[in-house]
Amino acid sequence: MTIDQAFNASTPTYDDWMRRALLGYSDLFGNAVQVIPFATDQAIRVLDLGAGTGSFAAHVAAVYPNARFVLMDVADKMLDAARERFKDKGDRFTFEIADYRHLEGAAEYDLVVSSLSIHHLTDDEKSGLFKAIYHILKPAGAFINIDQIRGETETLRRLNWNRWLKHVRSSGATDEQIQTSIERRTTYDKDALLTDQVTGLKQAGFTDVDIVYKNFFLGVFLAIKGTITSFETISDLYREKK
Repeated sequence: MTIDQAFNASTPTYDDWMRRALLGYSDLFGNAVQVIPFATDQAIRVLDLGAGTGSFAAHVAAVYPNARFVLMDVADKMLDAARERFKDKGDRFTFEIADYRHLEGAAEYDLVVSSLSIHHLTDDEKSGLFKAIYHILKPAGAFINIDQIRGETETLRRLNWNRWLKHVRSSGATDEQIQTSIERRTTYDKDALLTDQVTGLKQAGFTDVDIVYKNFFLGVFLAIKGTITSFETISDLYREKK
């Protein structure tokens, strides 16, 4: 089964499973949206890679009412669910069935986001994607990625695994759901070390890179291209208070 077939098959239960399966679901998306470096009234242009059913885009849209979105995914059924989610939003949302490993285009986006998707790529594919993202961002832009992180050692990987099992069982997951998730993880996931992800973003050209939130093996990565003026405003206000 190809990855698009696997995720198409999971579409009806995907959102519910993500809420159950992700450690700190609300904190992950909450922190990701909070570090978007633009004023909330700006008409920013956003690209969501591996958008799935549109969960990350929905979180961003709730805070940025003037933003416009392109949702890209290789799984057409997942994007159908996203279309249904945003059917009352007019032309603010467009959808593209595409493999973002071949991402290209002009510098037209203020913000690129992704959640729980890029870990399916090989290390070389991740590196190539980070460079492509840098290229399609405007001179002052940002990339925010919610994704999995490979533990540095076998001990840490066991710690992460045991914490996840405890979490999903307490959230009411069945043995069948857990087994399905394990099979998908062993088949499709290619997690990268935290340091490798940060280094890859810096090598792509991003001037400021950090992991702004981490919960065991899940994290929110922020990468900034150029100079974001809203950060300068925050800095000025801080200096005034001092």
